[in-house]
Amino acid sequence: MLTDVFKGSALNILTKDGWLLLLTRFTRLFAYGALSVILVLYLTSLGLSEPQTGMVLTLTLVGDTAVSLFLTTRADRIGRRRMLIVGAFLMAGAGLAFASTSSLLLLTIAGTIGVISPSGNEVGPFLSIEQAALSQVVAHKSRTSTFAWYTLAGSFATALGSLCGGILPQMLRRTREMATASYRPVVFLYAALGLVLAFLFTRLSSAAEVSVHREHSVAPTKAFLGMSHSRNIVLKLSSLFALDSFAGGFVVQSFAAYWFYLRFGVNPGVLGAIFFGANVFAGISALLASRLASRFGLVKTMVFTHLPSNILLILVPLMPTLTLAILVLLLRFSISQMDVPTRQSYIMAVVRPEERSAAAGITGVARTVGASIAPLFVGLMFARPSLINLPFFVAGTLKIVYDVLLYRGFVAQSPPEEAE
Repeated sequence: MLTDVFKGSALNILTKDGWLLLLTRFTRLFAYGALSVILVLYLTSLGLSEPQTGMVLTLTLVGDTAVSLFLTTRADRIGRRRMLIVGAFLMAGAGLAFASTSSLLLLTIAGTIGVISPSGNEVGPFLSIEQAALSQVVAHKSRTSTFAWYTLAGSFATALGSLCGGILPQMLRRTREMATASYRPVVFLYAALGLVLAFLFTRLSSAAEVSVHREHSVAPTKAFLGMSHSRNIVLKLSSLFALDSFAGGFVVQSFAAYWFYLRFGVNPGVLGAIFFGANVFAGISALLASRLASRFGLVKTMVFTHLPSNILLILVPLMPTLTLAILVLLLRFSISQMDVPTRQSYIMAVVRPEERSAAAGITGVARTVGASIAPLFVGLMFARPSLINLPFFVAGTLKIVYDVLLYRGFVAQSPPEEAE
Protein backbone atom coordinates (compact mmCIF):
# COMPACT_ATOMS: atom_id res chain seq x y z
CA MET A 1 0.00 0.00 0.00
CA LEU A 2 2.79 2.44 0.83
CA THR A 3 4.35 1.90 -2.62
CA ASP A 4 1.00 2.72 -4.21
CA VAL A 5 0.79 5.91 -2.19
CA PHE A 6 4.14 7.14 -3.48
CA LYS A 7 3.00 6.33 -7.01
CA GLY A 8 -0.20 8.30 -6.37
CA SER A 9 1.00 11.33 -8.15
CA ALA A 10 -0.53 14.26 -6.24
CA LEU A 11 2.95 15.78 -6.11
CA ASN A 12 3.45 15.37 -9.86
CA ILE A 13 0.70 17.89 -10.63
CA LEU A 14 1.32 20.26 -7.72
CA THR A 15 1.71 23.89 -8.73
CA LYS A 16 4.38 26.33 -7.56
CA ASP A 17 1.97 27.66 -4.94
CA GLY A 18 1.30 24.11 -3.79
CA TRP A 19 5.00 23.42 -3.29
CA LEU A 20 5.42 26.74 -1.51
CA LEU A 21 2.61 25.88 0.91
CA LEU A 22 4.31 22.57 1.67
CA LEU A 23 7.49 24.53 2.44
CA THR A 24 5.72 27.01 4.72
CA ARG A 25 4.07 24.10 6.52
CA PHE A 26 7.48 22.42 6.98
CA THR A 27 9.13 25.62 8.26
CA ARG A 28 6.36 26.36 10.74
CA LEU A 29 6.03 22.83 12.12
CA PHE A 30 9.80 22.56 12.55
CA ALA A 31 9.60 25.63 14.79
CA TYR A 32 6.58 24.27 16.66
CA GLY A 33 8.23 20.88 17.21
CA ALA A 34 11.45 22.39 18.52
CA LEU A 35 9.67 24.68 20.95
CA SER A 36 7.19 22.10 22.23
CA VAL A 37 9.86 19.73 23.56
CA ILE A 38 11.40 22.34 25.85
CA LEU A 39 8.58 24.84 26.45
CA VAL A 40 7.32 23.52 29.80
CA LEU A 41 10.89 22.81 30.93
CA TYR A 42 11.88 26.34 29.89
CA LEU A 43 8.97 28.02 31.68
CA THR A 44 9.54 26.06 34.88
CA SER A 45 13.27 26.86 34.70
CA LEU A 46 12.29 30.55 34.68
CA GLY A 47 10.65 29.99 38.06
CA LEU A 48 7.03 29.38 37.06
CA SER A 49 5.16 26.68 38.97
CA GLU A 50 3.28 23.91 37.16
CA PRO A 51 -0.12 25.60 37.70
CA GLN A 52 1.29 28.92 36.46
CA THR A 53 2.74 27.18 33.41
CA GLY A 54 -0.62 25.58 32.72
CA MET A 55 -2.29 28.97 32.98
CA VAL A 56 0.21 30.56 30.56
CA LEU A 57 -0.33 27.79 28.03
CA THR A 58 -4.10 28.02 28.36
CA LEU A 59 -4.12 31.79 27.85
CA THR A 60 -1.67 31.34 24.97
CA LEU A 61 -4.12 29.04 23.23
CA VAL A 62 -7.02 31.38 24.02
CA GLY A 63 -5.08 34.19 22.35
CA ASP A 64 -4.33 31.96 19.37
CA THR A 65 -8.06 31.36 19.11
CA ALA A 66 -8.87 35.06 18.91
CA VAL A 67 -6.11 35.66 16.37
CA SER A 68 -7.28 32.73 14.24
CA LEU A 69 -10.92 33.76 14.29
CA PHE A 70 -10.14 37.34 13.33
CA LEU A 71 -7.73 36.52 10.50
CA THR A 72 -9.35 33.43 8.98
CA THR A 73 -12.88 34.83 8.76
CA ARG A 74 -11.50 37.80 6.81
CA ALA A 75 -8.91 36.01 4.68
CA ASP A 76 -11.17 35.22 1.72
CA ARG A 77 -12.27 38.87 1.48
CA ILE A 78 -9.10 40.78 2.44
CA GLY A 79 -6.55 38.33 1.06
CA ARG A 80 -5.16 35.01 2.19
CA ARG A 81 -1.55 36.03 1.63
CA ARG A 82 -1.94 39.18 3.73
CA MET A 83 -3.44 37.32 6.65
CA LEU A 84 -0.73 34.66 6.54
CA ILE A 85 1.99 37.31 6.67
CA VAL A 86 0.33 38.97 9.67
CA GLY A 87 0.21 35.61 11.44
CA ALA A 88 3.89 34.99 10.74
CA PHE A 89 4.88 38.31 12.31
CA LEU A 90 2.77 37.52 15.38
CA MET A 91 4.60 34.19 15.66
CA ALA A 92 8.01 35.89 15.45
CA GLY A 93 7.04 38.54 17.98
CA ALA A 94 5.77 36.02 20.51
CA GLY A 95 8.94 33.94 20.24
CA LEU A 96 11.13 37.00 20.76
CA ALA A 97 9.14 38.02 23.82
CA PHE A 98 9.30 34.55 25.38
CA ALA A 99 13.07 34.53 24.89
CA SER A 100 13.52 37.97 26.43
CA THR A 101 11.58 37.92 29.71
CA SER A 102 10.87 35.80 32.77
CA SER A 103 7.92 37.92 33.94
CA LEU A 104 4.72 35.91 34.30
CA LEU A 105 2.66 38.91 33.23
CA LEU A 106 4.73 39.66 30.12
CA LEU A 107 4.86 35.98 29.13
CA THR A 108 1.09 35.79 29.43
CA ILE A 109 0.55 38.95 27.37
CA ALA A 110 3.01 37.83 24.67
CA GLY A 111 1.48 34.37 24.48
CA THR A 112 -2.04 35.76 24.31
CA ILE A 113 -1.35 38.33 21.58
CA GLY A 114 1.17 36.30 19.60
CA VAL A 115 1.24 32.79 18.16
CA ILE A 116 2.89 30.11 20.32
CA SER A 117 2.42 26.35 19.91
CA PRO A 118 2.75 24.39 23.17
CA SER A 119 1.69 21.15 21.50
CA GLY A 120 3.91 20.93 18.43
CA ASN A 121 0.67 21.06 16.43
CA GLU A 122 -0.87 23.83 14.38
CA VAL A 123 -2.09 27.00 16.08
CA GLY A 124 -2.94 30.41 14.70
CA PRO A 125 -4.47 31.17 11.30
CA PHE A 126 -2.00 29.27 9.12
CA LEU A 127 -3.53 25.83 8.77
CA SER A 128 -7.03 27.07 7.94
CA ILE A 129 -5.94 29.54 5.27
CA GLU A 130 -3.39 27.16 3.75
CA GLN A 131 -6.03 24.43 3.49
CA ALA A 132 -8.31 26.77 1.59
CA ALA A 133 -5.45 27.86 -0.68
CA LEU A 134 -4.43 24.27 -1.41
CA SER A 135 -8.01 23.34 -2.22
CA GLN A 136 -7.99 26.26 -4.65
CA VAL A 137 -5.01 24.97 -6.65
CA VAL A 138 -5.72 21.19 -6.80
CA ALA A 139 -8.52 19.12 -8.32
CA HIS A 140 -11.04 17.80 -5.81
CA LYS A 141 -10.09 14.18 -6.55
CA SER A 142 -6.50 14.98 -5.62
CA ARG A 143 -7.43 16.95 -2.49
CA THR A 144 -7.19 14.18 0.10
CA SER A 145 -3.90 12.91 -1.34
CA THR A 146 -2.49 16.45 -1.37
CA PHE A 147 -3.56 16.99 2.23
CA ALA A 148 -1.86 13.71 3.12
CA TRP A 149 1.43 15.01 1.73
CA TYR A 150 0.79 18.31 3.48
CA THR A 151 0.31 16.46 6.76
CA LEU A 152 3.39 14.33 6.08
CA ALA A 153 5.50 17.47 5.56
CA GLY A 154 4.27 18.82 8.87
CA SER A 155 4.86 15.58 10.76
CA PHE A 156 8.41 15.19 9.44
CA ALA A 157 9.09 18.84 10.24
CA THR A 158 7.74 18.39 13.78
CA ALA A 159 9.90 15.28 14.13
CA LEU A 160 13.07 17.08 13.04
CA GLY A 161 12.18 20.10 15.14
CA SER A 162 11.59 17.91 18.19
CA LEU A 163 14.98 16.28 17.68
CA CYS A 164 16.67 19.66 17.32
CA GLY A 165 14.77 21.11 20.28
CA GLY A 166 15.97 18.25 22.46
CA ILE A 167 19.57 17.94 21.29
CA LEU A 168 20.49 21.64 21.20
CA PRO A 169 19.85 22.32 24.92
CA GLN A 170 21.58 19.06 25.78
CA MET A 171 24.70 20.20 23.90
CA LEU A 172 24.68 23.66 25.47
CA ARG A 173 23.91 22.64 29.03
CA ARG A 174 26.85 21.94 31.31
CA THR A 175 25.30 22.38 34.78
CA ARG A 176 21.82 22.44 36.30
CA GLU A 177 22.15 26.21 36.71
CA MET A 178 22.53 26.59 32.93
CA ALA A 179 19.10 25.10 32.19
CA THR A 180 17.40 28.35 31.19
CA ALA A 181 20.33 29.51 29.07
CA SER A 182 20.41 26.18 27.23
CA TYR A 183 16.70 26.35 26.36
CA ARG A 184 16.67 30.00 25.24
CA PRO A 185 18.39 29.49 21.83
CA VAL A 186 15.50 27.22 20.83
CA VAL A 187 13.06 30.02 21.63
CA PHE A 188 15.10 32.49 19.57
CA LEU A 189 15.13 29.96 16.71
CA TYR A 190 11.32 29.86 16.89
CA ALA A 191 11.19 33.64 16.48
CA ALA A 192 13.64 33.60 13.56
CA LEU A 193 11.63 30.97 11.70
CA GLY A 194 8.56 33.16 12.10
CA LEU A 195 10.37 35.83 10.07
CA VAL A 196 11.38 33.24 7.46
CA LEU A 197 7.74 32.24 7.23
CA ALA A 198 6.65 35.83 6.60
CA PHE A 199 9.08 36.07 3.70
CA LEU A 200 7.89 32.80 2.16
CA PHE A 201 4.27 33.93 2.28
CA THR A 202 5.16 37.00 0.22
CA ARG A 203 6.01 34.62 -2.64
CA LEU A 204 2.47 33.23 -2.94
CA SER A 205 0.72 34.14 -6.20
CA SER A 206 -2.82 35.35 -6.75
CA ALA A 207 -3.83 31.80 -7.73
CA ALA A 208 -3.99 30.96 -4.01
CA GLU A 209 -6.65 33.62 -3.46
CA VAL A 210 -10.36 32.90 -3.67
CA SER A 211 -11.95 33.54 -7.05
CA VAL A 212 -15.70 33.07 -7.40
CA HIS A 213 -18.33 34.43 -9.74
CA ARG A 214 -20.41 37.20 -8.35
CA GLU A 215 -23.60 35.14 -8.49
CA HIS A 216 -22.07 32.61 -6.10
CA SER A 217 -20.75 35.15 -3.61
CA VAL A 218 -22.25 35.36 -0.16
CA ALA A 219 -24.08 38.54 0.74
CA PRO A 220 -22.38 40.13 3.74
CA THR A 221 -25.68 40.73 5.52
CA LYS A 222 -26.47 37.01 5.46
CA ALA A 223 -23.03 35.74 6.36
CA PHE A 224 -22.03 34.56 9.81
CA LEU A 225 -18.26 34.83 10.33
CA GLY A 226 -17.75 34.51 6.59
CA MET A 227 -20.23 31.65 6.10
CA SER A 228 -23.81 31.31 4.91
CA HIS A 229 -24.68 28.05 3.13
CA SER A 230 -22.23 25.92 5.13
CA ARG A 231 -23.12 27.29 8.54
CA ASN A 232 -25.01 24.35 10.04
CA ILE A 233 -22.62 21.55 9.12
CA VAL A 234 -19.59 23.63 10.14
CA LEU A 235 -21.08 24.40 13.55
CA LYS A 236 -21.89 20.71 14.11
CA LEU A 237 -18.37 19.65 13.14
CA SER A 238 -16.89 22.42 15.26
CA SER A 239 -18.60 21.17 18.41
CA LEU A 240 -17.18 17.68 17.87
CA PHE A 241 -13.72 18.95 17.01
CA ALA A 242 -13.74 21.05 20.19
CA LEU A 243 -14.38 17.87 22.21
CA ASP A 244 -11.56 16.03 20.43
CA SER A 245 -9.12 18.87 21.00
CA PHE A 246 -10.14 19.32 24.62
CA ALA A 247 -9.21 15.68 25.08
CA GLY A 248 -5.98 16.12 23.13
CA GLY A 249 -5.08 19.13 25.26
CA PHE A 250 -4.41 16.80 28.17
CA VAL A 251 -1.53 15.17 26.30
CA VAL A 252 -0.03 17.94 24.14
CA GLN A 253 3.59 17.26 23.26
CA SER A 254 4.96 19.72 25.84
CA PHE A 255 3.14 17.97 28.65
CA ALA A 256 3.83 14.50 27.28
CA ALA A 257 7.54 15.35 27.23
CA TYR A 258 7.28 16.65 30.79
CA TRP A 259 5.51 13.43 31.83
CA PHE A 260 8.44 11.34 30.53
CA TYR A 261 10.76 13.64 32.48
CA LEU A 262 8.78 13.25 35.72
CA ARG A 263 8.03 9.54 35.38
CA PHE A 264 11.36 8.24 34.06
CA GLY A 265 13.80 11.15 34.45
CA VAL A 266 14.34 11.41 30.68
CA ASN A 267 16.72 14.20 29.60
CA PRO A 268 15.93 16.66 26.78
CA GLY A 269 18.14 14.85 24.25
CA VAL A 270 16.25 11.59 24.69
CA LEU A 271 12.93 13.45 24.69
CA GLY A 272 13.82 14.93 21.32
CA ALA A 273 14.63 11.48 19.95
CA ILE A 274 11.36 10.03 21.28
CA PHE A 275 9.22 12.66 19.64
CA PHE A 276 11.31 12.59 16.47
CA GLY A 277 10.33 8.95 16.05
CA ALA A 278 6.74 9.58 17.09
CA ASN A 279 6.23 12.31 14.50
CA VAL A 280 7.92 10.32 11.73
CA PHE A 281 5.45 7.50 12.34
CA ALA A 282 2.61 10.04 12.45
CA GLY A 283 3.62 11.44 9.07
CA ILE A 284 3.68 8.03 7.42
CA SER A 285 0.27 7.22 8.88
CA ALA A 286 -1.17 10.40 7.36
CA LEU A 287 0.16 9.42 3.93
CA LEU A 288 -1.54 6.05 4.09
CA ALA A 289 -4.84 7.73 4.97
CA SER A 290 -5.53 8.85 1.39
CA ARG A 291 -5.50 5.24 0.16
CA LEU A 292 -7.83 4.12 2.93
CA ALA A 293 -10.16 7.05 2.30
CA SER A 294 -10.42 6.24 -1.41
CA ARG A 295 -11.56 2.75 -0.49
CA PHE A 296 -13.69 3.24 2.63
CA GLY A 297 -14.65 6.94 2.61
CA LEU A 298 -13.41 9.92 4.58
CA VAL A 299 -15.59 9.60 7.70
CA LYS A 300 -15.01 5.87 8.17
CA THR A 301 -11.27 6.35 7.77
CA MET A 302 -11.33 9.15 10.35
CA VAL A 303 -13.16 7.09 12.94
CA PHE A 304 -11.77 3.58 12.52
CA THR A 305 -8.12 4.68 12.56
CA HIS A 306 -8.65 7.07 15.45
CA LEU A 307 -10.29 4.58 17.83
CA PRO A 308 -7.35 2.17 18.26
CA SER A 309 -4.91 5.07 18.64
CA ASN A 310 -6.95 6.30 21.60
CA ILE A 311 -6.88 2.89 23.26
CA LEU A 312 -3.09 2.91 22.91
CA LEU A 313 -3.00 6.40 24.44
CA ILE A 314 -4.71 5.08 27.56
CA LEU A 315 -2.16 2.28 27.77
CA VAL A 316 0.95 4.54 27.73
CA PRO A 317 1.01 5.38 31.48
CA LEU A 318 0.25 1.75 32.37
CA MET A 319 3.59 0.62 31.00
CA PRO A 320 6.04 -0.27 33.79
CA THR A 321 9.26 0.65 31.94
CA LEU A 322 10.49 3.49 29.75
CA THR A 323 11.06 1.13 26.82
CA LEU A 324 7.49 -0.18 26.87
CA ALA A 325 6.05 3.31 27.31
CA ILE A 326 7.99 4.53 24.26
CA LEU A 327 6.93 1.48 22.25
CA VAL A 328 3.22 2.03 22.97
CA LEU A 329 3.58 5.75 22.23
CA LEU A 330 5.18 4.99 18.86
CA LEU A 331 2.46 2.46 18.04
CA ARG A 332 -0.10 5.08 18.88
CA PHE A 333 1.53 7.68 16.64
CA SER A 334 1.81 5.16 13.79
CA ILE A 335 -1.96 5.42 13.29
CA SER A 336 -2.82 8.64 15.12
CA GLN A 337 -2.66 11.05 12.16
CA MET A 338 -4.75 9.15 9.64
CA ASP A 339 -7.76 11.24 10.61
CA VAL A 340 -5.97 14.56 9.95
CA PRO A 341 -5.85 14.80 6.11
CA THR A 342 -9.22 13.06 5.89
CA ARG A 343 -10.75 15.55 8.33
CA GLN A 344 -9.25 18.49 6.46
CA SER A 345 -10.39 17.14 3.12
CA TYR A 346 -13.90 16.47 4.41
CA ILE A 347 -14.31 20.06 5.61
CA MET A 348 -13.12 21.47 2.28
CA ALA A 349 -15.44 19.09 0.39
CA VAL A 350 -18.69 19.97 2.16
CA VAL A 351 -18.40 23.78 2.01
CA ARG A 352 -18.38 26.25 -0.88
CA PRO A 353 -15.02 27.52 -2.21
CA GLU A 354 -15.71 31.07 -1.03
CA GLU A 355 -16.38 29.80 2.50
CA ARG A 356 -13.39 27.48 2.87
CA SER A 357 -11.07 29.79 4.81
CA ALA A 358 -13.88 30.74 7.17
CA ALA A 359 -15.02 27.13 7.62
CA ALA A 360 -11.49 25.89 8.26
CA GLY A 361 -10.92 28.85 10.55
CA ILE A 362 -14.03 28.27 12.64
CA THR A 363 -13.41 24.55 13.00
CA GLY A 364 -9.78 25.32 13.78
CA VAL A 365 -10.80 27.86 16.39
CA ALA A 366 -13.13 25.29 17.93
CA ARG A 367 -10.21 22.91 18.20
CA THR A 368 -8.01 25.58 19.75
CA VAL A 369 -10.70 26.56 22.26
CA GLY A 370 -11.09 22.94 23.29
CA ALA A 371 -7.35 22.46 23.60
CA SER A 372 -6.86 25.73 25.49
CA ILE A 373 -8.95 24.66 28.47
CA ALA A 374 -7.18 21.39 29.22
CA PRO A 375 -3.72 22.71 30.26
CA LEU A 376 -5.23 24.36 33.33
CA PHE A 377 -6.28 20.95 34.60
CA VAL A 378 -3.07 19.25 33.48
CA GLY A 379 -0.94 21.77 35.36
CA LEU A 380 -2.85 20.97 38.55
CA MET A 381 -2.50 17.23 37.92
CA PHE A 382 1.26 17.46 37.38
CA ALA A 383 1.57 19.41 40.63
CA ARG A 384 0.47 16.20 42.43
CA PRO A 385 2.71 13.18 41.78
CA SER A 386 -0.16 10.75 42.29
CA LEU A 387 -2.12 12.29 39.38
CA ILE A 388 0.50 12.58 36.63
CA ASN A 389 -0.93 9.57 34.74
CA LEU A 390 -4.51 10.86 34.81
CA PRO A 391 -4.26 13.12 31.71
CA PHE A 392 -3.71 10.07 29.47
CA PHE A 393 -6.82 8.33 30.81
CA VAL A 394 -9.00 11.43 30.43
CA ALA A 395 -7.72 12.15 26.93
CA GLY A 396 -8.19 8.62 25.62
CA THR A 397 -11.70 8.23 27.02
CA LEU A 398 -12.99 11.55 25.69
CA LYS A 399 -11.48 10.90 22.27
CA ILE A 400 -13.33 7.60 22.05
CA VAL A 401 -16.58 9.45 22.82
CA TYR A 402 -15.74 11.88 20.01
CA ASP A 403 -15.21 9.04 17.53
CA VAL A 404 -18.59 7.50 18.32
CA LEU A 405 -20.43 10.82 17.99
CA LEU A 406 -18.66 11.68 14.74
CA TYR A 407 -19.57 8.37 13.16
CA ARG A 408 -23.22 8.60 14.20
CA GLY A 409 -23.58 12.18 13.02
CA PHE A 410 -21.72 12.22 9.69
CA VAL A 411 -21.24 8.74 8.22
CA ALA A 412 -24.29 9.29 6.01
CA GLN A 413 -23.08 12.72 4.74
CA SER A 414 -20.62 11.84 2.00
CA PRO A 415 -18.55 14.47 0.16
CA PRO A 416 -19.34 15.00 -3.55
CA GLU A 417 -16.44 12.90 -4.91
CA GLU A 418 -17.62 9.83 -2.92
CA ALA A 419 -21.08 10.17 -4.44
CA GLU A 420 -19.74 10.19 -8.01
